[in-house]
Amino acid sequence: MALKICTIGCGNHATKVHGPSYKKYRENFSDTRLVACCDLDEEKAAAFRDAFGFEKYYTDLDRMLEVEKPDAVCLVAPVDLTFELASLILEKGFPLMMEKPQAKTYEEAYRLMEIAREKKVPNQVAYNRRFDPLISELKKILDKNFKPGDIHDIRCDMYRVKRFDPEFATTAVHGIDAVRFLAGSDFSRINFHYQELPDIGRPGVMNYFLDCEFESGAYAHFNICPVAGVRIERITVNLYDNTLFCNTPMWFEYDVPGSLVHLQNNIEVLNIKGSDLVSGTEIFETCGFYQENVSFFEDIRAGRMPEVNLETTLQTVEIEECMIKKVPVYIKK
Repeated sequence: MALKICTIGCGNHATKVHGPSYKKYRENFSDTRLVACCDLDEEKAAAFRDAFGFEKYYTDLDRMLEVEKPDAVCLVAPVDLTFELASLILEKGFPLMMEKPQAKTYEEAYRLMEIAREKKVPNQVAYNRRFDPLISELKKILDKNFKPGDIHDIRCDMYRVKRFDPEFATTAVHGIDAVRFLAGSDFSRINFHYQELPDIGRPGVMNYFLDCEFESGAYAHFNICPVAGVRIERITVNLYDNTLFCNTPMWFEYDVPGSLVHLQNNIEVLNIKGSDLVSGTEIFETCGFYQENVSFFEDIRAGRMPEVNLETTLQTVEIEECMIKKVPVYIKK
């Protein structure tokens, strides 16, 4: 029987990366039906249906779920709406992939996890960096050759240009979640440093610098600069005799097509480009969006809980809330 997919939210982000992902998934997996998309804006919903091959469109979420009874639901909504809409969908028992972050507070994120547990609903949070082809390859190398305790240090540089949003933490969580994923360990302590930038003339704009310790004994350092001169996301991992550099091609910016370099005792043992790992060249293919959707849909087909779920990403939201509140120190309870 075909997997029936519904999606909610037909705005810019959904149109750029998720719509093309659904379309490609149906092309690659013929036993798939894109049964309906939904948006309060009827014009957007209709355009999304036509662009990506959905059978119907709706402007009423409850009506769509009641009529279509999908096997999998995707929620691509602004963070201010995600908690409310995700709660509704999980309460109805529909398997759900929701955009990150799943909430702006730990309390809300915990409540979503409780609902999913109570209703036994498979769920996934769309932290797409975990599915970025280069970061995925880096994780495979670490898991195959090392233990989490072998990692000495991970450095993450996330720079943007003219990102004036006062709560950049909701974007910064991508880097935080990716590093936690690579470390294979929870953070035990984080010292936050907030560099406010009043000369920019935009309230709330700041750089974030994090010094972190993991339960595994590894350390991590984050430089998160939203109004720098280049758009990059780079991760460096140091272990005994080994260093790995991962420069992702996120959003087709400076480091395109991206690269992963592994040096051992100052000798290069691996040097691959992002384009070596994927056949497509579109953003949704090179930056992990297609791969995260495939992972979710295949987990639903198999009847298993996705790995990147509300429970396993709970600490990421806890750290995001600390950054929004400008907490100086985080210590895991």
